[in-house]
Amino acid sequence: MSLFICPICGAPLQRGAHTYTCPNRHSYDLAKEGHTHLLPANRKNSKMPGDDKGMAAARAAFLSKDYYAPLKDALCELAIAHTGDAPCVLDTGCGEGYYTSAIYHALRDAGKAPQMAGIDISKFILRLAAKREKAVEFAVASSYHLPVGDASIDFLLNCFSPLALDEFRRCLRSGGHFAYVVPSEKHLWELKEVLYDHPYPNEVKETPYEGFRYVTIRHVEGMMHLTSQEDIHALFQMTPYYWKTPKSGCERLNALNTLDCRISFDIHVFQKL
Repeated sequence: MSLFICPICGAPLQRGAHTYTCPNRHSYDLAKEGHTHLLPANRKNSKMPGDDKGMAAARAAFLSKDYYAPLKDALCELAIAHTGDAPCVLDTGCGEGYYTSAIYHALRDAGKAPQMAGIDISKFILRLAAKREKAVEFAVASSYHLPVGDASIDFLLNCFSPLALDEFRRCLRSGGHFAYVVPSEKHLWELKEVLYDHPYPNEVKETPYEGFRYVTIRHVEGMMHLTSQEDIHALFQMTPYYWKTPKSGCERLNALNTLDCRISFDIHVFQKL
């Protein structure tokens, strides 16, 4: 049985060779890459929501070089520490599946038997995720309408994605955990110094959420040594700065062939009460 449910009627989905089907005869085709589409047309906020094809490719190429490996390793450790022997795991806003695949294999290597799924609103980036990891289910879907059952998930990952708390409360089992990754104060500081005349640090705060208790905040920090314009630009495309940087900042960045830049994350881990 799949972790996914039908987005129309909420019944469990069964994965076949070419389609997902529910008992009420709703069906969803599997793409050749292995993912499916569970985002009804009336829940799209644009014709092509999420990362476009170019942004998806840049992000996948950048992450495949393990520049964000410290974050990946920390998430794997937390997933192992906060799951049982056969956890159901969901990555919301999974992107190209870099963290999804790593967590799945870390759990397997730890002797567990995970069942895992990832969702993202971008069909372009889901294709890359499905190509990367065949042992995980992937679907185009919204974090605000997660296609999983009530109280069906043991561990949920939310990495730079919308914080859909009502849905997280609904789908997490009592005692289940979710890991919420946010940029820490000096994340990508050296990049911001190039882009802006007066960069400012990110706000760092602890915010309690109804129905959850704080377990821990794991800080992750490291330095990246980017040695090509291609990698520098790929990093830029992955950030919100890509959409709101003045022309002068873009010109300064385009003149660089190397960049030493820190990464700095906070992983907020919550448990459902």
